[in-house]
Amino acid sequence: MTGFLTGLLRLKRGPWEMLATILIALGVVMLMQPFFLWAYTWSFLVTLVGTVMFIITSHFPE
Repeated sequence: MTGFLTGLLRLKRGPWEMLATILIALGVVMLMQPFFLWAYTWSFLVTLVGTVMFIITSHFPE
């Protein structure tokens, strides 16, 4: 866990891409669930932020 946080602070590609991937997956799950309207409402924004974050972090150093 400390390696993950250190990677985030040092702008390493791996931890940031993992975080972006988790956001994309969370947005898709929020989109497909039938129970909470607030989750469906925010799902597109969460997916969009994760996608843009993944594009940006793919340019970070290894």
